[in-house]
Amino acid sequence: MAVKKSNIRQEVQAVGFYIGEDEYAIYIHKVREIYPMTEIRKIPKAPQFVEGVINLRGQIIPVIDLRKRFDMAPNESRQTAKILIVELEKNQVGMIVDNVSEVMRFYVDEIEKAPAMFSASIDSQYIQGVAKLDNKLIILLDLEKLLSFEEKSVLKSFS
Repeated sequence: MAVKKSNIRQEVQAVGFYIGEDEYAIYIHKVREIYPMTEIRKIPKAPQFVEGVINLRGQIIPVIDLRKRFDMAPNESRQTAKILIVELEKNQVGMIVDNVSEVMRFYVDEIEKAPAMFSASIDSQYIQGVAKLDNKLIILLDLEKLLSFEEKSVLKSFS
C-alpha cells in the first residue's frame, strides 16, 4: 500500500511592525511583549547600536533602535513607536520599532528566500525570508543574525 503524502501545511504566526515605510515581522514565539515607548536610560560608553536600558517590572532590559541597526535616519516623532521585548538567546532585549501592525498568520511554504538584490533598506543578512500576505511583502527578520556574537555579549552585560 502506498503511503499517502500528508497535505498538512504548517502555519506560523509573526508579529508585524513598521520601520519607515517597510513592514517587517518576527516569529511570535520570539516576542515576549509589546511595550509602549517609555523613557530609555542612556548608558555611558554604550555601543552606538544600544539606545539604553529600561526597567521592566524590576528587570533591566537593554534596548536597541532598529533604525540605527539598519543605518536608517532616526524617527524624530516616535509618537507611534513601540518597544518589542524579544527573547534573544535566553536574554530579553527591547527593540524600538516605528509602530506595530498586527499578528500575521501564514504558511511556512509561503515564505521565500530573500532575493540577493533585495530592495529593502536593510542588509540581506538580517532577513530570514519574505512572505506574501494580502498582496504585500512582509520581511521576516532573523533575530539571531541581527546582532553579532560580540554585540550579544555586550547586551548580556547590561542585564
